[in-house]
Amino acid sequence: MKKFLLITVGFDQPTPEIMEEWNKWFASIKDKMTEQVGLMNGAEVTKDSVKDLPFDHDALTGYVVIEAESREEAIEIAKECPMITSTLVYEIR
Repeated sequence: MKKFLLITVGFDQPTPEIMEEWNKWFASIKDKMTEQVGLMNGAEVTKDSVKDLPFDHDALTGYVVIEAESREEAIEIAKECPMITSTLVYEIR
């Protein structure tokens, strides 16, 4: 098994219906999921500045680490995510 990082992008104020979809998705991947983290209050730090990041449709809102046989399997899992904007998929070295 390989490990993959799925990063969720985009925020809308959660409704009960949105939360129900997220809970269903998490339940569907619980045997593959090794870690799940929500993100908020981000900042971009450079050598010269610190900039608060907006919590909007471009925000990184969380990540999930899963185990999958292949990148293709990880992408299929990501396609089922109730994403707001998108889900980024990276293989973990």
